[in-house]
Amino acid sequence: MTANEYLDHTEETTRRRELAYGILREPPAPFFSHQLVGLKVARLWTDHVEARNLGSVAVTPFDVVLDRDRDLIVQPDVLFIAANRLSIVREQVWGAPDLVAEVLSAGTRAHDRGEKLQWYQHYGVRECWLVDAAAETLTIVDFTGA
Repeated sequence: MTANEYLDHTEETTRRRELAYGILREPPAPFFSHQLVGLKVARLWTDHVEARNLGSVAVTPFDVVLDRDRDLIVQPDVLFIAANRLSIVREQVWGAPDLVAEVLSAGTRAHDRGEKLQWYQHYGVRECWLVDAAAETLTIVDFTGA
């Protein structure tokens, strides 16, 4: 499937799905515990961002078009876009968010720590939080070199 087919010819849905170089992935819905962790991250970020008018926070499912020409569309669990970059938000996010969070689970851990993390780095995400509730760890990956 091409990015154009995905964006122009599929209906709006609350299902999680991603397009990875033309291959449509539709994983099962996250477990309740996964959603709770994602909600806590979103609340933490939203409280910080809104109090300071820093930008916007969104939660999955929400399409992020990293590369339309290469048919790469992802759905981070939580994302933040700085106020001065909100022009990339239309019906989808067109380009790399400033900050993303991925809540790791048994079914997503390898993909989120591997391929997806590489995509984030390659396409310009500044920072990624990998939240592993089972291991009670938070790994912050800073792609800016700071």
